[in-house]
Amino acid sequence: MAKRRSNSRPTISDVASLAGVGAITVSRALREPQKVSPALRKVIDDAIRQLNYVPDLNARALASKRSDVVAVLIPSLTQSVFSDVVRGIYDGLADSPLRIEVANTGYDPDIEENLVSRIVRHQPAAIIVSGTDQSATTRQMLENAGCPVVQIMDLSDNPIQQIIGFSHEEAGYQMTRHLVQQGYRRIAFLTAWLSTRSSGRLHGYKRALDEANLYDASLLVQRGSASTTPPPIAEQGGRSFLSAQMGKELMYEALERHPDIDAVFCNNDVLALGALFACQSLGVHVPGRLGIAGFNDFDYMEAAHPPLSSVRIHRWRCGYEAMTAVRHRLDGGEIDQAVIDIGFDIMERESTLRAKPLPASAATIGMAVSD
Repeated sequence: MAKRRSNSRPTISDVASLAGVGAITVSRALREPQKVSPALRKVIDDAIRQLNYVPDLNARALASKRSDVVAVLIPSLTQSVFSDVVRGIYDGLADSPLRIEVANTGYDPDIEENLVSRIVRHQPAAIIVSGTDQSATTRQMLENAGCPVVQIMDLSDNPIQQIIGFSHEEAGYQMTRHLVQQGYRRIAFLTAWLSTRSSGRLHGYKRALDEANLYDASLLVQRGSASTTPPPIAEQGGRSFLSAQMGKELMYEALERHPDIDAVFCNNDVLALGALFACQSLGVHVPGRLGIAGFNDFDYMEAAHPPLSSVRIHRWRCGYEAMTAVRHRLDGGEIDQAVIDIGFDIMERESTLRAKPLPASAATIGMAVSD
């Protein structure tokens, strides 16, 4: 056997020569170990360790015309909602040779379109993208990407390939229904700006109140424009629209405009926390005088005083199942289920629980008890 130069990087041919097999067999053992016998894998693994061989991922990508990268597009790097999703994706990676590259769309369809255009040119192994509100051009690029595409954090009857998430509208409906059943009659909806996904919560809120003959369009309290793209941080004085301070200001505004409101459903938890701070500063008792509910169910909702009700969404599980679906497809599996609804939970806590809740049957036909 020819001796390898000591100053050269070991190659797959060096591993094959030391293991006594062909280079194709080594390549198969690296990419599809399940297709190589355990005994042969051990021989190859021993040769790899002896030579300190590190696979050249770029060369492998060129050879296969497909990279080892799973591109993940999310709308925010600062929101814990999506950091939990990404953590689930990484946990789903486990011992896979795949790599994750995360891109931030900033809730901007033009940025998302540009990112997808660049991503598909590099022929990723798979793409995970948040939501269903892609532009027509972006959707077409994803449909023609030639790799597994999984949409997450929402539901659709017409996914690009496969979608894993939950219904924002149904979640908003169920939380609002809970408030109605507790006897609340003047229920405001607090939000800063509304993304396409989170606007589903508003639709669910409206549906539940329509059913109970309680809907009042003026009880939508919103800061900023109706745009689905948040204003740039620079235009906000460096402050995010998703802040407890914003929730506090929205609560003050809601009480000033509608002194008779008796509950608020906040578009996210941080706004709900700010609303609670506002009530505490004004001496407004929660839940006796006013109920507060949020959305996402972060840890601080249970730790607040009083504990705050919220919609619990399964962020980590969504990311983990998305990566599991990607790996299944890359291993040659078919799409078993195009739409996977992982659901949500209504976490009923002290902030919305009244001593004499309204019976479910009465809520359905619009009856209510007075304070």
